[in-house]
Amino acid sequence: MNKIVSPSLLSLDFKQMSLQIKRAETGAAWFHYDVMDGVFVDNISFGPNILSQVSSITDRFMDVHLMIVRPEKYFDAFIEAGANAITVHVETFEQVEDGIKAIESLHEKGIKAGISLRPSTPIEHAIPYLKFVDLVLVMSVEPGFGGQKFMSSMADRIAEFDKLRKLNNYGYLISVDGGINEETGKLCSDKGADVLVAGSYIFNNDIEKAVASLLHE
Repeated sequence: MNKIVSPSLLSLDFKQMSLQIKRAETGAAWFHYDVMDGVFVDNISFGPNILSQVSSITDRFMDVHLMIVRPEKYFDAFIEAGANAITVHVETFEQVEDGIKAIESLHEKGIKAGISLRPSTPIEHAIPYLKFVDLVLVMSVEPGFGGQKFMSSMADRIAEFDKLRKLNNYGYLISVDGGINEETGKLCSDKGADVLVAGSYIFNNDIEKAVASLLHE
């Protein structure tokens, strides 16, 4: 499949929201929307209302990443606001069965479902979910803040998820978020990533050129 670039709206200049989104659309098939509650991570970001405004500007696939406790409580609000996919963290569920139930509920609502895990969380915690999900989001920084440096050890995690996908004939896409630029994006693609999430690299530079550089093999 073709590589997907998903600009992270966490780095958007909201004074120029419409213009920057339109500029990013020149090469981006998705947009990535980070939701943080100040509990699961030490930062607070956006709720459904901002997503609704973004969705009114663009028809691109809206990839929503919930870094919050009790994510299932907010599924409907984000779906109504325009989410096409919702990714939850495996760490937020006490039992795997609870996480699988949340994923199944997203599918019942007609939404793609993904999982993510912190860099420090062993990959084994994700394995029970893999046959159920559409997306696996590899965090290549500690979740919570933009602009962090890429953790090179996470390249091996991408390769491991790719290996598990091929071995079991699973259908999930592999996305990577954190410290993505032209150099690290190529590394991740070479390891098996399908979706590159980039925030500050895109919105703090020439937007069209930055997006194009991530699409370039």
